[in-house]
Amino acid sequence: GSGGGIKQITARTVDFGASDAILNAEQRAAAPGLQMFPTVAGAVVTVYNVAALKDAPALTLDGPTIANIFLGRITKWNDPAIAALNPGVNLPSQDIVVVHRSDGSGTTFIFTDYLSNVSPDWKSKVGNATSVQWPVGLGGKGNEGVAGTLSQNDGAIGYVELAYAIQNKLSIAKLKNAAGNVVEPSIETTQAAMADFGSQMPDTLARSIVNAPGPNSWPIAGYTYLLMYMDQSDCTKGKKLVEFLRWALTDGSKFATDLKYVPLPDSVRRQVLDKAGQITCNGKPLG
Repeated sequence: GSGGGIKQITARTVDFGASDAILNAEQRAAAPGLQMFPTVAGAVVTVYNVAALKDAPALTLDGPTIANIFLGRITKWNDPAIAALNPGVNLPSQDIVVVHRSDGSGTTFIFTDYLSNVSPDWKSKVGNATSVQWPVGLGGKGNEGVAGTLSQNDGAIGYVELAYAIQNKLSIAKLKNAAGNVVEPSIETTQAAMADFGSQMPDTLARSIVNAPGPNSWPIAGYTYLLMYMDQSDCTKGKKLVEFLRWALTDGSKFATDLKYVPLPDSVRRQVLDKAGQITCNGKPLG
């Protein structure tokens, strides 16, 4: 999980970390010179396992409804809020089993960032982090733990990365986005979410792209980042790290779409490559 990636690069036990979560002020202070480099963007999806709905079309949910499910306020699948979003679907009077990540996770960061944007109650009571105090539910370690717990509990709902949901043939909910349109998670709707926030990145190269305003944007999306120090201590290794990052952002980016991730737009990619070109070794340019 991203929590582990951040901890290990801060402790300098690895050469680079990886995280879907944006570093907070405390984490930045603990690791001076640590830089976030966006590599691709991806979608986080709400998945469910309800035997009675196995043959029904994909359910539609919206942000406030998901927040109220994960707050423990909506407890039945035939709740009026879910029924209003799914007219004509025969929803069972069945208990909802909430499943969440138990480890520090960038998927959790993106998911709780979204819930904090769409629900003032979620923002004030639970908030946004790689690990939060969940009001209700069962925990699973990693995407695989969430998927396993979900599959073992009829009536369960959880969240995972889109790539993981597709690989494991999980039922994925459609979502009503900020523009009021019902959208499905895809490379196109994730690209739309990125585009909504423009191409000018802050100096940290870190930006939230949840609850995007566009008509076709998937609302639970985020960048995934490599975490590297701007001044390397091993020049040979530092050079290789920069070469790897450059490859991943250029020729290597063609592999992202096969894995259900979205390459960076050219304008963002240029800013990331510029920053990579500023990495030094013991204060001197890597050359």
